[in-house]
Amino acid sequence: MRRSKGRKIFNIIVSALLLFVALFPIYWLISLAFRNTAELSGNISILPKTFTLEHFGKLFTDKDYTTIIKNSLIATLISTAFSLTFGLAAAYIMVRRRFQLWVKAPLTVWVLLIRILPPVAFIIPLYTTFSKTGLLGTRVPIILACILINLPLIIWFMMTFFRDLPEEVEQSAKIDGATEFQLFWKIVLPLVAPGIAAISMLSFMYAWNEYTYSVIFIQKSSSYTIPISLALMNTEDNLTQFGLVAAGGVISVIPITLFVIFAQNYLIAGLSSGAVKE
Repeated sequence: MRRSKGRKIFNIIVSALLLFVALFPIYWLISLAFRNTAELSGNISILPKTFTLEHFGKLFTDKDYTTIIKNSLIATLISTAFSLTFGLAAAYIMVRRRFQLWVKAPLTVWVLLIRILPPVAFIIPLYTTFSKTGLLGTRVPIILACILINLPLIIWFMMTFFRDLPEEVEQSAKIDGATEFQLFWKIVLPLVAPGIAAISMLSFMYAWNEYTYSVIFIQKSSSYTIPISLALMNTEDNLTQFGLVAAGGVISVIPITLFVIFAQNYLIAGLSSGAVKE
């Protein structure tokens, strides 16, 4: 009994330490965002001594953060929507439809290859293409780059969910007279909602935090996204403005947090509970 009690205390201590390590960076970010500039210029204590919203105000007045947030939202939502639309359809077709080996094998390898290669491998061909088409300086390159990276991930991830879905579900719907579109939209997609929620979160987070392509393709300050703006928040003396960066970081995590909270409702849903007719 003593050994069991000691192990329980040990587990509690270890869990508390891990929780502290995980939550302290979030606390520190929020803490820096609400301290005034004078406090940030001196010795910074663990507990804040002041409270101010000046850094948030400067973001919207001096840095035009409204436009920056709008740019990030447009690029993220459009790229995620297109990636999910084409990715879900492609994954379902590759699993449920028969292809000749010389067609299906290269498609599968292409999906895996694009996901394995680092994003920097596509910078030169993408930059050349966008430069010749006159798209540099617009939001289009960032949107297409995010689709390029997210689409193979969605296809590869969702193929597992579609493959594990009982075929009896689809056969039952076909017997009832469902068309291919009705089968996919009203039967299949609701059954794989947990997978869609998970891959939507991953795609949204990647597009929202995308920096590599943004720093190459964005050439106008009016097209800056949140990662670019946070990286450029330096004074003339090359000293980081901690308050502004922290405030921008707090704002940047709000959409992701809300998205995760919303999608969690679908993660606990069953894949095919009660869907198969007896």
